[in-house]
Amino acid sequence: MQNLFDGVKEFNSGDFFEHQKLFEEIGRSQHPHTLFIGCSDSRVVPNLITKTLPGELFVIRNIANIVPMYRESEEFLSTTSAIEYAVKVLNVSNIIVCGHSNCGGCNALYMDNASALEIPHTLKWLELAKNVKEKVTRLKIADPLQREWVTEQLNIVEQMNHLLTFPYIAEKFEKGELNILGWYYLIQTGEVFNYQREDRKFVKIE
Repeated sequence: MQNLFDGVKEFNSGDFFEHQKLFEEIGRSQHPHTLFIGCSDSRVVPNLITKTLPGELFVIRNIANIVPMYRESEEFLSTTSAIEYAVKVLNVSNIIVCGHSNCGGCNALYMDNASALEIPHTLKWLELAKNVKEKVTRLKIADPLQREWVTEQLNIVEQMNHLLTFPYIAEKFEKGELNILGWYYLIQTGEVFNYQREDRKFVKIE
């Protein structure tokens, strides 16, 4: 626990001091250019991957970087409300859906019934990615590692499609006022692959 307190002290005397003017400028307002939707995985650090400063990214993180399809509801909708705020209030220009290698959420799609009893809420959330599991299952992939990365990448594309069920996102996207990107982050190499809609494949960002 002490390392967390030490980290705050180091931030105050180091990083904050270095960017003090920036923090003063954004102290009362924010104008992020990008909504970054990523996995809650501790190994995925949006600002580190994109080399962005505070104030540039509006970040949503959840299990398996999932975007629920649009629906109007009186329930408490965390991810949906954050997307709404980013697009309608902050007027971001870009939305990135970033998945990654060795995603525990994607792996949990194939969990056996006994293990599933331990994480019922997680598996309920992952029902939002059931189409991904069905697509991968139909491919009948024998190699577990290949199934893993195919699942992770198809999940990114699925969530990009979910974004377009939001009427206000679809409208801006069609007008060219909003970019929707899909990224696949390979943790062990640091490589990031961008989804090319025309070719339906991920291409390394170089």
